[in-house]
Order: sequence, then C-alpha cells, then structure tokens
Amino acid sequence: MLASSKQEVIPGMAEAKKERESREAAHASQTSTVISKLQKIYKSKVLPFEKRYNYAYFFSPALSDAEFLSKPQVMLVGQYSVGKTTFIKYLLGRDFPGQRIGPEPTTDRFTVVINGPEERTIPGNALSVHPSVPYRGLERFGVNFLNRFEGSVMPSSVLQKISLIDTPGILAGEKQRLERGYDFTSVVKWFAERADLIIVLFDAHKLDISDELKNAIDALKGHDEKIRCILNKADQIDRQRLMRVYGALLWSMGKVISTPEVLKVYVGSFWSEPLQNLENKDLFEAEENDLMNDLRMLPKQSAVRKINELVKRIRKARVLGYLISHLRAQMPSMMGKEKKQKQLIEDLPNQFRSVMKKYNLASGDFPDMEAFRDKLKECKFTEFKTLSTSLMADLDKVLSKDIPNLMDALPNENDSAEVLNMKFAAQNMEENHSEVPINISSHKFKNTGNAKLNPFGADEDDEEDYWALQDEAEFYRSRFRSLSPKNGFIDGETARNVLLESSLSKSQLRAIWNLSDIDRDGKLDFHEFALALYLADLAEQTGNVPDKLKREEVPPNKRSYIKDKSQA
Repeated sequence: MLASSKQEVIPGMAEAKKERESREAAHASQTSTVISKLQKIYKSKVLPFEKRYNYAYFFSPALSDAEFLSKPQVMLVGQYSVGKTTFIKYLLGRDFPGQRIGPEPTTDRFTVVINGPEERTIPGNALSVHPSVPYRGLERFGVNFLNRFEGSVMPSSVLQKISLIDTPGILAGEKQRLERGYDFTSVVKWFAERADLIIVLFDAHKLDISDELKNAIDALKGHDEKIRCILNKADQIDRQRLMRVYGALLWSMGKVISTPEVLKVYVGSFWSEPLQNLENKDLFEAEENDLMNDLRMLPKQSAVRKINELVKRIRKARVLGYLISHLRAQMPSMMGKEKKQKQLIEDLPNQFRSVMKKYNLASGDFPDMEAFRDKLKECKFTEFKTLSTSLMADLDKVLSKDIPNLMDALPNENDSAEVLNMKFAAQNMEENHSEVPINISSHKFKNTGNAKLNPFGADEDDEEDYWALQDEAEFYRSRFRSLSPKNGFIDGETARNVLLESSLSKSQLRAIWNLSDIDRDGKLDFHEFALALYLADLAEQTGNVPDKLKREEVPPNKRSYIKDKSQA
C-alpha cells in the first residue's frame, strides 16, 4: 500500500461538502425536470394551436427539442472593431477556431461558439440541420445567410455551460448593408428570441450609433430584460472624458430603446492586456466582476428564461388565433371575397381594435401592424380556420395553471437536497445547471491575482484555485459522460472497469484509487475521475505511482478534505 494513507479527512468538512454537492446535483436535476415538462406542455397544448393558425408563417417556426434542451446562449452585437470577438476570446482564455480579429470589419459572418471534443469549424448549411443544436430555424433565411454562418467547436469548461454567438460588425452606410445578401436585422431578431443574454458593445473612444446598429437594436425590442451594454476600451480615455462618453451613451440608447428603465452599462477594458490608464482601475475591476457574475449565473436562470419565452409565444399565439378567426368570420360565403379581403387589410387598425376590445387583450401582445399586413396580402382569408374554443381553453390553462406550477417547482437556492428531491423525482443527470466556470484575469489591474478572474486559468501563484490537471481533464470529460454518471458521480464498480483497461497491476490500481477518491465516499466525481485516469496514464509511461499527490494535482474543490497541507 502506498502512502495515500497520509490523506486524512478533516472532521465536519466532508459532511458539509457532501451536502453542498448533493444540493447542487438535486438543483440541476429539478431544473432539467422542469424543462422536460415545459417541452411536453408545448408539444401537447401549444403546438397544435400554432399549426391551426399558421404561427410559423406569421412569426417563427415551431420550437425544436434542441431549443428546449440547449445551453444558455449569449449574443454579442456591436459595430465593427468594438471588441466582440476579442471579448469571446477573453472569456474562453484562448483563441477559438475561425476567429477573425482586426481594426477593420473582420468578422463577416455569424459564428456560434460551442463545446465539442476537438477544435474544428462547421459550415452553416451543415450546422442548421444538425439535430443536437438549436439552429434549424435559420434555414428560413436562405443559402446566402447560411454561407455566412458557421459553428466554432472547441473543448472548454465555459462552453460546457453556455454557447456564445459572435455577430458581424455592424456597418454604417446603405451600400455596405445591402451587400450582405440577407436580412441582417431579421437574423438578429431570430437569435435575440433565443438568447439568454444580449450584450451590445460600444467603443469608448469612437462612440457612434449607425442606422444599421439602430435597426439591430430595434430588433431587440421586447427583450429589454436580456440586454446589457458594454462601454469597452474605456482605459484609453481619462476619467473626465469617460464620464462624458458614459452620459452620451445613456442618452443615445434612451432615444433608441423607448423604455422607462435605464439599461445596465458595464464600463471597462475586456481583454487580457494591461490597462493603458490605471486612473479608473478600481471601477473597471468592480464592473468586470459584476458582468462576470451575470454570466456565471446564466445556467441557473435558464429554465426561467425558457418559461418566460414560451409565455411570450403563447400570448402572441392567442392574439393570432383571435385575429385569424375574426378575419375569417368577416368574409362573405359567396361573392365579393377578394374585395372584402382587400377592405379588411386596409382597415386593419380598426380590426385590431375590435379584436382587442372583444376579447379584452393587451395591445402589447399584438403583432407589428405593417409586417402583419404584408403577411396577410399573401393569404386567402377563406382558408383561415375558425376559432377553436377547445384549443384556446388549452392555452388559457397553460397560462393560468401549468406555468405557475412549473414556476413553483423550480429549485430555490436555499432549498436543501431533501426539499429539492421532494419537488420532483430526481433524474440521473450531470450538473448542467451549475454556474459557468468563467475565469477572468485580474493581473491587468496590477492586483494580486484572483484565479476566478483569469481567462487563462489559475497559475502556481493562485494557490487556492490552481489545478495543474485542468487542461488534461478536459480530454477525459467525454469519457466520463459516456459512463452515465448519477448526480455527477460514477460508482466504484464503473470506475474499476475503466481502470482495468490499463496494463497496470492491481496494487498500482489500488494506489491510484486511494489517491483519487479523496473524500473517501467510494465513488468519483469528474475531477476525481480525471485525476485517476491521469495517474493511470502517468504510471503506464513511467511504471510508478506517486506516494502522494502534489498540492497542485489535488482538485481545488477537494483540498478541504486534506489535512496534510504539504500535500494539498
């Protein structure tokens, strides 16, 4: 037996750690259960209504399974050279496949940055039909758009929790706008409906809102709660100019977005280079921490966002059903159908008011009148469906009963594991709804480094958070998932079968297990599993198993179990 017996569990720490891990696993399980139930409600009660009244034609295609099961998405919008692509690189801590960075308009396409086992790019035509990603609806924008759409795939702990959407730099000038070959504003609107967070970036030393940027921001209306603004490159101007630029940005955005609430604006320099001007470094650091906390919490808020978006969709569908059936009822049964249809289209404002008053509907739920009129011109009102009271009753029940029940079932941060498990039967899933492990650099602020704020991960100076095996661990993640972990763990028998695939002796494997099962619970979480495979690979190469782990080899979340501080 090797010297792993030196690892001693600190009394009380193990119990607290297990309780926290159990609560997080139950939190993830209940959130996934709620999303699964939401998906069933949509398919059984909402989708039949949408099909009857052709919701896909007037608004957007039916929701796919991938859209319900997708990770939270963050979309970045802004004029060219404001730092959108660099911001993504900063979050990930490294370059990503297909990135284009420069002072000129370098990003000429929509790029979704997603997690995968190996680095590669996927053409838009292939990505739009892939069943595991929620982008099938983009086919409606045609080949011209799909040729300027691509997926960037790479292994990343950040991308395991969220997906990032890089958009083309918005250009000033009608000629450049028309040469895109597709409706940029409509594509932005499509992504905005599905995004969990929309970040609009501005350059602090060349603040300008072009006509196309204004149109893009107009497309974000109705999603005000998702929008965050970033005043980037703020370290390039002094404090007085920054104050003036900040005020000008708030004034400009207030004119573009007609809302009584003030948009949240983060100020800073969002890349890894040192600040050019340290006059406002404390402000920039505080702002950056606030923004990163917003991003970290996205997975836990994802279920609420999906419920909220479905409620919006249902309210629009109800109004559409009332409008379609109302127009159908106005049509004559015999002669003069075309004339009557033309009159109804011209008299659309009065038809809207009539339906609104008759059914006591909110004006905000009605579609844009001009866009709706253009759609109606391509239809035959005599082919419209009459009002289905049973389908409408189903929608009303979803809003009045099903949705409130789902909201009550969502986990609360203060719930214990027992309370969470009482809300729904737990499912065997990984912690897909835990926080995003974003690591952003604070070295540029000339402070002592904080590993949680470093895009390149922690280093040896970050004693509490540095893990020497972080990069190697990512290569073992897909293997861990293939073992169907329960609540984020695999049992000893499953781990034994994996380790027996090596050429090591049982005594060596026993030593590896003793080193890896740090909390002595007889099972392995992902970090312990990655450590075990790393030690097995090391032993096959060198023929030896270490007597004890180096401090930097122990996963940071397991160091509280180790009494021997020289080891961890």
